[in-house]
Amino acid sequence: MSRVSDAPAVDAVLPVSQLLLFGLQHVLVMAAVPITSVFLVAKALGLPAALTVNLISATFLLCGVGTLLQSFGPWKFGARLPFVMVPGGAPIVMFVTIAQQRDLQTASGAVILTALFYFLVLPVFARCLRYFPKIVIGTLLLLVSINLVKVYGGIIAGKAGSPTFADPANIGLALATIGFTVLFARLFKGMLGQLAVLLGLLAGTLLAAACGLMDFGSVAAGPLWSAPTLLPFGMPHFDVVAAVPLLIFSVISMVEATGQTVAVAEVVGRRIDPREAVPRTIRGDALVSLAGGLFGTSMIITSGENIGIVRATNVRSRYVTATAGAILILIALSAPLGRLASAIPSAVVGGTAMVVFAIIGTMGIDMLRKVDLHERGNMFVLAGALTMGLLPIVVPGLYSRFPDTLQLVLGNGLAMGSLTAVVLNMVFNRVHAERTEMAPASQA
Repeated sequence: MSRVSDAPAVDAVLPVSQLLLFGLQHVLVMAAVPITSVFLVAKALGLPAALTVNLISATFLLCGVGTLLQSFGPWKFGARLPFVMVPGGAPIVMFVTIAQQRDLQTASGAVILTALFYFLVLPVFARCLRYFPKIVIGTLLLLVSINLVKVYGGIIAGKAGSPTFADPANIGLALATIGFTVLFARLFKGMLGQLAVLLGLLAGTLLAAACGLMDFGSVAAGPLWSAPTLLPFGMPHFDVVAAVPLLIFSVISMVEATGQTVAVAEVVGRRIDPREAVPRTIRGDALVSLAGGLFGTSMIITSGENIGIVRATNVRSRYVTATAGAILILIALSAPLGRLASAIPSAVVGGTAMVVFAIIGTMGIDMLRKVDLHERGNMFVLAGALTMGLLPIVVPGLYSRFPDTLQLVLGNGLAMGSLTAVVLNMVFNRVHAERTEMAPASQA
């Protein structure tokens, strides 16, 4: 066992008690994502209860296996960084759309085709990593933060037009959870300080129970064990045209994975070569997404949540996320644990997530501080990227009258912000650098 410090190193193996506590903290912060993703699919497609339970089990299982893969990184699959894998938000919407337009078999086939496309495109993408300097990564982190805060703010508020929209009880519960988390971070030091996110979530859960806002009736009902079924929708259908939205997203996902890998490596203090580490992350995403297509889920990928939780807790050990992966697998196989996780009110999870995701934004700001924004080119790169990235986030439906193919890219703030930052950085900074290099030669 390694000696424990306030900021354990990425390769530190902590005592079992700490691994379990810190791992549980990661799981509880992330648990809402797989649960809500399956409920979204089930509700949109009218899936029966038994199939919904099966998909929840499959999603938790693949998240756990993927987390272990990213944490340990065997055979160049996985970054060997503290990553927890979850279903991607945009791919879920695309999965549902494909299933509604075609069928579930075609949706599963599209996930499999996209996972294979990762492997095909990765060698080309790896050569383009030099176009992702700090100004691009910092902008991406800032946009990720704003987008995630918006998404989880929507989860707290509820669906507009519904009877429970903007329910003061839910909003108050979320604000109380945020307050608990910040209070614990201020009061506690050492290990308890690192558990501030978990303690805030537990305090919010206890408050919800005391106010009668939790239902434990379904926890004990049902089977004790559950196991996912291979090919729950039958044999996949492979339709490249139907898969185009997911294929385009895969490139966007690679850009996001680049930012996450660089940012998490910087947080944990590991010096990496992005040309080696980023492809490892992407290979892990591709492999687990391939398995997801076989088990009826959408794409399972690394997510921006990882950056926030690592920075918020200052727990850097990849063995903590490996423990989180083992807990996710246990939840997948133990039906009562899965039902207990789903019983935590979305307002509590949303409040916890808001703190974590806002911290991602502070990391983006910190990275941008290292860029000379007094330099005219950098100023316009950032301004242009934020303009194109924030527009579809703060003005939903801005591009709704554009062709569907264009909406897929233009309507994705992360994609547009990142793409704009890359292009403008090449236009301003590379052209400027080339002119600077040529100047002495022209004077000779």
